Amino acid sequence: MNSKQLKWVYLLTLALIWGSSFILIKRGLVGLTAMQLGSLRIIFAAIFLLLIGFRSLSQIPLQQWKYIALTATLGTFIPAFLFSIAQTQIDSSVSAILNSLTPLNTMILGGLAFGLSFKRAQIFGVIIGLIGTFLLIINGAIHHPEQNFYYAILIIIASICYATNVNLIKKYLSDLSPLSITTGNFLVLLLPALLVLFFSDFFSVIAVDTVQHSVLFVMILGVVGTGIANILFFKTIQISSPVFATSVTYLIPIVAFSWGLLDNEMLTPVQFLGAFIILAGVYLSAKK
Repeated sequence: MNSKQLKWVYLLTLALIWGSSFILIKRGLVGLTAMQLGSLRIIFAAIFLLLIGFRSLSQIPLQQWKYIALTATLGTFIPAFLFSIAQTQIDSSVSAILNSLTPLNTMILGGLAFGLSFKRAQIFGVIIGLIGTFLLIINGAIHHPEQNFYYAILIIIASICYATNVNLIKKYLSDLSPLSITTGNFLVLLLPALLVLFFSDFFSVIAVDTVQHSVLFVMILGVVGTGIANILFFKTIQISSPVFATSVTYLIPIVAFSWGLLDNEMLTPVQFLGAFIILAGVYLSAKK
């Protein structure tokens, strides 16, 4: 299978995995706090990756470890906690839709910080995407007063972190294997995640049934939704482009919304319109 075909296989696989991550976060939050969930997600992913990829760490030159640490922080550590905190207040399907701003932010940051050029259609895409985001958040706040839509800002910040991450990987780490990058990322994050978990009061509630049940969902999230997915994502970046790789977020809301329907989540008509406008803006911003 050539790289043109393979990149689409990776993209569709990532959409299924990451689209399911939001409902796993929701299930994990039933018995865990946001900080416990975020740290456990990283720890499970780190254990899995070190088991399968420890030998690949020797392939990372000493001078590139600073980029490994930076991409680990921006691409995994900060977003893991931002998504967990945000979903204590807003629906998983809304989180997935806002996450689709990632390609748009990738284009903006690529132009501002990494020398990529803008086209008129892409600028229109940015404006349209921002309008859709405004509609989705404002209408959601009006029709779901029980939810605090200020927390949607955390998802937007996470999408900016992701966007910065993919540009950094493409520019500074494209000569490393995806397994080396991913394993290096989680080796860097293991100790900070353990410290967060230790101070989160997790070990005093670990015997509770609901906590143990939630931990199982987070284990799946960490191993599949974080560990395996990151390897596939880095492979996609290397055989395509940052904007193509982040276009997986076009498809993630479809998977996440399907899970949300099964879990009795529903968007208002105006929120549907906002979601459509966001995706239209992202599409325009990603056009070459």
